[in-house]
Amino acid sequence: MNDLAYDPDEPIVALATAWGESALAVVRTSGAGSIDRVAEIFSRPSALREAAGNTLHHGRLLDNGEVVDEVIVSVFRAPASYTGQESVEIACHGSIPGITRVVSLLKAHGFRDAGPGEFTLRAFLNRKMDLTQAEAVREIVSSRTARAHALALHRLGGAVHDRIDSAKQRITKLASTIEIGLDYPEEEVPGEIADALPDLRSIRGELAALVDTYRTGKLYQEGVRVALCGRTNAGKSSLFNLFAREERSIVSEVHGTTRDYIEAWVVIEGIPMNLYDTAGLRSSLDPVEAEGIRRSEQIIEHADIIVYIVDAETGLTPQDGPFLDRHQCIRVWNKVDLAATQEPAGFIRVSAATGEGFDRLQRALLDEAAKGGPAASGQVVIDSLRQKELLDRCVAALDHIAEGIDEGMPGDAVALDVREALDCLGEITGEVTSADILNTMFAGFCVGK
Repeated sequence: MNDLAYDPDEPIVALATAWGESALAVVRTSGAGSIDRVAEIFSRPSALREAAGNTLHHGRLLDNGEVVDEVIVSVFRAPASYTGQESVEIACHGSIPGITRVVSLLKAHGFRDAGPGEFTLRAFLNRKMDLTQAEAVREIVSSRTARAHALALHRLGGAVHDRIDSAKQRITKLASTIEIGLDYPEEEVPGEIADALPDLRSIRGELAALVDTYRTGKLYQEGVRVALCGRTNAGKSSLFNLFAREERSIVSEVHGTTRDYIEAWVVIEGIPMNLYDTAGLRSSLDPVEAEGIRRSEQIIEHADIIVYIVDAETGLTPQDGPFLDRHQCIRVWNKVDLAATQEPAGFIRVSAATGEGFDRLQRALLDEAAKGGPAASGQVVIDSLRQKELLDRCVAALDHIAEGIDEGMPGDAVALDVREALDCLGEITGEVTSADILNTMFAGFCVGK
C-alpha cells in the first residue's frame, strides 16, 4: 500500500513504555537491518549479530566508546516477532535524560521515529493479526477496568475474527451456488439457492446478535457519564464524595457552595462511570454561580444517566416538578438520617452521611447503565464503531439476499448483495481495505504500539 502515511519497511524506533521516571524503560525497534544497526552501538556486537531469535543479551550501549547505559537487549528474528519483521527491544534505565539519549543514539544509526501505531500496523501488514485484533491492541491499552481489559484480550485472541471468518465461509458457499446458476442457467440451481435460506437466516441472526453487543462493549470500554443534580444543599457533594471514596467536593450547609461541576471516574462492578457533581439548580443573581449553573445544565443534558437528589428534610418543592417531568432519572431521597419523612414513590432512600441505601443506589446505576445486558464470561463482544457499522451493512445485505431469493429475483441481482455482504466482512478483518482507512485507524494508537 504505497499511500500509507509512512514506509512500512524502514527501520523505526519508539519508546514502548511511558515517558517519565521509572525503574526501567523499553525502547522498541523494527525493520530490516535492526539487529545490525543496534549491534553497531552494542558492547558485544557479534553476540547480537549471531543471536538466535527470542533471546536476551546483556551489555552496554556505546556512543563513540562512551557508555550510554547498561541494558538488556531482546532479539527477534523475522517472522517470529510482534511485527513480523526483524526487531530489537532495549530495556534500559528509566531516567528521562537516559531514555532520550538512547533514542537519539538509535536515530543517529539509521532508525526513524515510529508513527502512532506503526508497530501494530506492520503486524497487520505482515499477517500477524487482522484488523479486529489490531483494534483489540488499542482497546487493551486504553482499558479503564479489568473487565474491559479481559474483553479486549478475548478479541485479541481472535474471537471476533473467528466469528467473521465462519460467516464469510458460509456466505462464500452461497455465492458459489449462485455463480454456478449464472454460468449454467439450464441446471436446477434455483432450488439449491432456496435450500440455503435457513443457513442464510442463521448467519444473519448470529451477526445481528454480534451487533447487539456493541452497546455492552462500549459500556465496559468507555463507561457512562453520570450527573448528580438537584437543588442547592440537597447533598449532591456528599454523595459524590461517597462514590469517589475521598473528599473531592466541598460540603457545606451554605447554599450554592458548588459553583462549577466537579468530575471523577469511579468503577462499579467493572463498569467505569464518569461522575459529575453539578451546581445546585436555582435562579441566581451571582454571575459566577449563574455561569456554574449554566455549565452544569449542559452536563446534565449530555449525561447518559441523571441522578436527581432531593433533601428529605425539605421535601419536594414546585421547583422539582418541571425538571422531573422533563428528564428520565434515578430519583434519590437523601438525608433520611435527619428526616423521618416517607419518600415518594419511585425514590430511593439514601443517607450520604451514614451510607444507608447507598448499595441500592449503586444497583440502580448498574441496572440503568447495563440495559443492554452485562457481558457473560466468554461472550464475544465488540466495541468498535467501525466494526458495528460494517456489520450493520452486512446484515442489511443478507436481508436483501433473503428477500431476493423469496421473490425469485435473478441470480445476478442477488449476487450483488452477496458481494456486498462479503466485502463488509472482509473490511472488518482487513482483507478488503484501503490505505486511507488504515492511516485513520492507526492514527489513534499511541506511539510505540
